[in-house]
Amino acid sequence: MVNKNVKNINIDLVDYQKAWDYQEKLFDEIVSIKENNRKNKIKSATPNFLIYCEHPNVYTIGKSGKQDNLLISEDFLKSKGASLYRINRGGDITFHGPGQIVGYPILDLDNFGVSIKNYIYNLEEVIIKTLSHFDVFATRSEGATGVWLDAENPIKSRKICAIGVRTSHWVSMHGFALNVNTNLDYFDYIVPCGIQGKSVTSIAKELGKEIDIKDVHLILNKEFSNVFGMQFI
Repeated sequence: MVNKNVKNINIDLVDYQKAWDYQEKLFDEIVSIKENNRKNKIKSATPNFLIYCEHPNVYTIGKSGKQDNLLISEDFLKSKGASLYRINRGGDITFHGPGQIVGYPILDLDNFGVSIKNYIYNLEEVIIKTLSHFDVFATRSEGATGVWLDAENPIKSRKICAIGVRTSHWVSMHGFALNVNTNLDYFDYIVPCGIQGKSVTSIAKELGKEIDIKDVHLILNKEFSNVFGMQFI
């Protein structure tokens, strides 16, 4: 049974490990239903979730990431009030902190009829369309996952949203990190996403003013509905 209803959960500022454990719980719930459906040849509906949160200062390194892309020692990192996690998503190293919207779609992709490649493309599309509401005109960058500004200009190119996901049994977890009012100084201590020579930006930096994160949540939901055909509950 196809189910495009999505429960939207906003948990504000939350410790990274706590959010990761919560993701895993929801992810396992969906996978368990799918495995039971296959085993018993039934068609019970699977739930979908979209979590929005912010994290205290933290760096995460994906399963293919390189430790060398962290440019400081872990002791110095701790002195800056940040923590470090090696996690099970794709991609390399990135930063999460207050003022950044981290989105975790925990979805049964079978409900939305998308391949993993198209799922990532659609995530990028949601962010691109969301940014256009703020007159921030973003695009994709060939060969680099995520959402960029001036992607075609090697000198001016800068990343505004990182994307890194994990999928198993056609269920997704992890997701995207959109810089809204983020303190970008923390990106100076890493090679963001393992891509040399590229800078990072935020909506606030581009517009010269802070943005109400709740306004961004509302627009994200609108564009998730438009792009994926979701119905929020």
